[in-house]
Amino acid sequence: MTKPTVSNQSAAKKSDNPNSLNDSVVRDKYKTAARVANGISYPTSIAVNNIVCHFSPLESEAELLKPLAGGDVVKVQLGAHFDGYAAVLGHTVVVGASEANPVTGAKADLLAAAYYASEGILRMLKPGNLSTEISAVAQRITETFGCKPLEGSLCNNQMQNIIDGDKYIALNPNEDQRKKVVANRIEVGDVYMIDLFVSGGSAKTKPSETRTTFFKKSTTNYQLKMKIARAFYSEVTTNFGAFPFTLRSCGDERKARMGVIECVKSKVLDAYEVVEEKDGSSVAQVSFTVLVTENGLDRLTQGPTWNPKLVITDKKLDSETEKLLKIAPKSIKPSS
Repeated sequence: MTKPTVSNQSAAKKSDNPNSLNDSVVRDKYKTAARVANGISYPTSIAVNNIVCHFSPLESEAELLKPLAGGDVVKVQLGAHFDGYAAVLGHTVVVGASEANPVTGAKADLLAAAYYASEGILRMLKPGNLSTEISAVAQRITETFGCKPLEGSLCNNQMQNIIDGDKYIALNPNEDQRKKVVANRIEVGDVYMIDLFVSGGSAKTKPSETRTTFFKKSTTNYQLKMKIARAFYSEVTTNFGAFPFTLRSCGDERKARMGVIECVKSKVLDAYEVVEEKDGSSVAQVSFTVLVTENGLDRLTQGPTWNPKLVITDKKLDSETEKLLKIAPKSIKPSS
């Protein structure tokens, strides 16, 4: 769907259609599926070039629905859940790239930095390792390509009905985070959403002027005063539960836009702002969900296979990184 002339909104609509989860297939495979909650755990975001994440414009925002153009750096992220256990995937492509027309230069360095750093992070998720050790590897690998992890981005652990747990890996802490960052230890049974954003520029972010359309229920309790807000919150609770959602997926966009105002002001909903790279540089993303087990790492989601003929960079990995990347994730087990 990331082709020239296709808009990011039309592609996102197809991905967020509940029917795309193909409930009948799920039920055929899992006999109890009809009794088990399942659905979208992360609404589709299609963020282009310097836009980082949470970009999901509404039907009424026609001015934002620009067709993708050749050379655009496009980040696609989406997720689903079964019984409250989420699996999220994020991948970056350059529109129009092919083996006959490969990505080169700064864009190739950007994509290579994101790919190889994400593979390094995966292999560092060994029980006993510290989150700070993982961050150091991510920074070392991205620097090889003249890039850095985006400041402030976190990789959180996941649990049932919780997509952003208290344990985290701060890949490149910003000034505020550095004062309180905690070195978390990787443990058997952990599930992490690795969410790596890489920039070849400042690696700093700023809020976008684009309307916020991503939200998630908080743990705050508050008696909403407006009828339209109560109806909207009830719809959110019924249809999305504890997971992020976009106003585009609500039944009536106009009512959703009105109802969400009091919900955010009273903090019963958390807003996921659209953010962008501060100096306008393009950003690449790799996201996946991984389970840490006694028998090795189990990567639950994965994008298309990396093709070095599609992305050509003249940067070379150091020997330490090459050694790390040769390790099979399934072989990474707790030290005896």
